[in-house]
Amino acid sequence: MRNVQRKLSIARGEQPAELLFKNANLVNVLSGEIYRTNVAVDDGRVIALGEYEGAEVIDLKGSYLAPSLIDGHFHVESSMLTMPEFARAVVPHGTGAAVIDPHEYANVLGLDGIRYVLESSKNLPVDFFIMLPSCVPATAFETAGARLTADDLRLMIADERIAGVAELMNYPGVYLGMESELDKIQAGKGKNIDGHAPGLRGKNLNAYVLAGVRSDHESTELAEAQEKLRLGMHILLREGSTERNLATLVPLINSQNAMNCSFATDDKLAGDLVTEGHIDHCVRKAIKGGLPPVTALQIATINTARHYRLRNFGAIAPRFWADFIVFDDLQNPVVRQTYKKGVLVAENGKYVATLPTAVPQPRSTMNLRYNAAKDFEVRHDSAARIRVIEIVPNQIVTKESIETASIENGRVVPDAGRDILKLVVVERHRATGNVGVGFVRGFKLNAGALGSTVAHDAHNVVVVGTNDKDIALAIKELEKLQGGQVAVANGKVKAELALPIAGLVSDRPLNEVIQCISNLNAAARTLGCELEAPFMTLSFLSLSPIPELKLTDQGLIDAVRMRATSLFVE
Repeated sequence: MRNVQRKLSIARGEQPAELLFKNANLVNVLSGEIYRTNVAVDDGRVIALGEYEGAEVIDLKGSYLAPSLIDGHFHVESSMLTMPEFARAVVPHGTGAAVIDPHEYANVLGLDGIRYVLESSKNLPVDFFIMLPSCVPATAFETAGARLTADDLRLMIADERIAGVAELMNYPGVYLGMESELDKIQAGKGKNIDGHAPGLRGKNLNAYVLAGVRSDHESTELAEAQEKLRLGMHILLREGSTERNLATLVPLINSQNAMNCSFATDDKLAGDLVTEGHIDHCVRKAIKGGLPPVTALQIATINTARHYRLRNFGAIAPRFWADFIVFDDLQNPVVRQTYKKGVLVAENGKYVATLPTAVPQPRSTMNLRYNAAKDFEVRHDSAARIRVIEIVPNQIVTKESIETASIENGRVVPDAGRDILKLVVVERHRATGNVGVGFVRGFKLNAGALGSTVAHDAHNVVVVGTNDKDIALAIKELEKLQGGQVAVANGKVKAELALPIAGLVSDRPLNEVIQCISNLNAAARTLGCELEAPFMTLSFLSLSPIPELKLTDQGLIDAVRMRATSLFVE
């Protein structure tokens, strides 16, 4: 109570605050205006705006002061960084909070994965709010390392750092009223329920929203996002490393509906976070797309805080946490300084906070059983047509293409000349011996293979290659690394990144991870690949809920009709 009385006394102007940000051009996301004022801060909170005294004064000399930025939906594992190293990457870009879905950790480690995230994200200059994964596994067409039910979610939902239930990827299960999916929604009652409904329209979308789903980050077309917005869904405008939807969706926003939108990155690589930016990149891109700067900053702050009920986040006003960014150009806001609870944590692109001691790593997660290269063979005696996964650049959706198979000695083989490569998925959690084999177009490899244990959402081993020997070598190397990503060719390893934490995340510092990713991408380019993010593209080819055609350890999946399908077209 004494501390409260002190703060009230400061607010009344009777004594100085610990800290005063003076001569700020305040971006007030509550009133939607910018004006010159001072901000008094004490005990990590904003105490008052206006004419006040401070024991320490920071004169901003007219620079803009805005709330720290908030990511509305992100899988930290996609950066392949530990939580502290992720903070090192994004804090210089003004990120003060993130709503995260540890879906990848959960698919590999179950509840232990969520507990690992909760523990390893403490005492950082980013506040993490966790959405409990709702689809572990994502569908019945893949073998994950764990299975979470509504009862599992209820065990953790009351934690104050849990913001709700994460993306309901089994959207047919929701709109068809499957009891298992409705139970998960019920488990999150009173908190947020995130959606995941790519391309869902019409009456089934009505049913999906009616069931209790409140948001969506999967819209790739303007009309789709508009329909979802009209039905009351909060629209998360996504801009990640491969899922680049922001430019398409910016025209959706006007002064009447902007409060129902937030920014999200979903999946973004460490190097992209550092060089391109995080939510600050979304803000700049939205402004360039015609959005007023104040509106863009509201979408990046208060809108997200209000939607996810993040108390005292997202604005600069009495009672809110003193989480600020400082920048000089309203039309092109580049973060100069980041403050967390009034403490400088980044300046001029440099992280200056202290990172906590790392928590112990979870158990090993590489348990494979396969017969190389017999399990990778596809036999067919005569001419045949096959289904080929067709990559769509900068998207996680794919197309289904029907092609004439190349057959040698009774085996269907890759045809690099037509850019039809072999795709192999090997189950790695339970040593089931499951191996899925298909073909994919879009990598343009002329030699070698690329492999990864990051393979959404079950995160089995996925490899694309021009020949079975290099495919087998890639898998063997991934086993040796205890998870990771690798580029091989002609029987030799060209580049690799070890991901020993659940086969998803590196235990190395940020700069080392970025260098390894750069080496991997460079190696992929020397093998002929022209994709901007080849390994992230590879990681989504097993994502069975995303249309049109995907490959899991159980085989080819028709992700439109949600059923297994044959490689061969009769």
